[in-house]
Amino acid sequence: MRILLIGNGGREHAIARSLYNGSPSDMLYAIPGNPGISQYCECIKINPLDFKALCNFVSMNKVGLVIIGPEVPICNGLTDYLLELGVKVFAPREKASLLESSKKFTKEIALENNIPTAAAKSFNVYAESIEYLKKMQPPYVIKADGLAAGKGVFICDSFLEAQTAVHDIFDGRFGLNQSVLIEEFLDGEGISCFAISDGENILPLMGAQDHKRLLDGDKGPNTGGMGAYCPPPILTKKLENKIINLILEPTLSGLKKRDISYTGVLFAGLMSRDGEPSLIEYNIRFGDPETQALLMLLKSNFTELVLDTVNVNLKNHKIQWHDKKSLTIVLANKGYPLEYNIDSSITGIEDAEANKNIKVFHAGTSIVNGELIATGGRVLNVTSTANTIQEARDQAYEAVDKITYKDKFYRKDIAWRGIQSE
Repeated sequence: MRILLIGNGGREHAIARSLYNGSPSDMLYAIPGNPGISQYCECIKINPLDFKALCNFVSMNKVGLVIIGPEVPICNGLTDYLLELGVKVFAPREKASLLESSKKFTKEIALENNIPTAAAKSFNVYAESIEYLKKMQPPYVIKADGLAAGKGVFICDSFLEAQTAVHDIFDGRFGLNQSVLIEEFLDGEGISCFAISDGENILPLMGAQDHKRLLDGDKGPNTGGMGAYCPPPILTKKLENKIINLILEPTLSGLKKRDISYTGVLFAGLMSRDGEPSLIEYNIRFGDPETQALLMLLKSNFTELVLDTVNVNLKNHKIQWHDKKSLTIVLANKGYPLEYNIDSSITGIEDAEANKNIKVFHAGTSIVNGELIATGGRVLNVTSTANTIQEARDQAYEAVDKITYKDKFYRKDIAWRGIQSE
């Protein structure tokens, strides 16, 4: 079979590795890919948002399966385009992707189906949103309604900070014509919960916890993610069953009521307090950097999992995991998530990977004149597996020290909650 992977980040590098390990005889392509992905796939320089060129490539090369990593092509309808060609696609259709592209839509699904979630109100007018804020007490939760690359959520401790966040969203920081969602603050512990749906059945995967804030102690602005680990000690079997019964299954049922079928990864961002989960948001693809940690623990065949999904056969799929812990540390460029340097030479990856329990995934790298260069805000994902979270973290930070490039930046406290609970 010929398989095409869409994307060029750390998540896609982890997916490419799992595909290669699960189907080494298959022909694997990536659009556009990155230097790490090129170890497993033939990388093709096509813009993932150029649907015409992409579909022409799929047709000319007789691609039978497409896996879409990032959210933007999915939310722009790439799955629908490919399905019209008769190609199997591991990603939801555009209508189903509203779960991520519209926080207002997700709130409607939650309220219609009695899914526990924070109270919220949507605004299209700046002045009205500010008047609503004046009636609230901090902390304030401000969200850009549309796609924002994981950076469109603000938890503000003061009215002035909240007012600035609302202004920035309406001013086009995350794109034009954005509306604002002002949400009740939920206290508790965050969980990333992953499941796969084939349109009829749902298969829960391993959960994770990530670190969205830029700085140690969960301070600073939100980012696309500075690290993650799995499985989190807080996610007991009892809590997982509540998440499935109270949140995931009612969501898929609610979509079906709207004549929307869901195929692919369903990623629920949750808050848990006293053993009770509440939905914060949905993503319609694997998380980044959670996937890098998650797939390192997958024991069963990833390619077979994807094929059972697109062939509506998840009911018979048995998934297995390694009985270990996994942790990912994001190495970023100083200045991320705003402006940062994009021409630093990277060294030390081979030294870091000399430990067989370490894998370094490429997130924002390029080859320039034969040299590996840091070109993204998030550059590399140093991922470690071990018997405990503490051991995985110790190994990962040892590997981090072996990698060098100008303006290397990373958090020093990844998995602090998990280590406290171990």
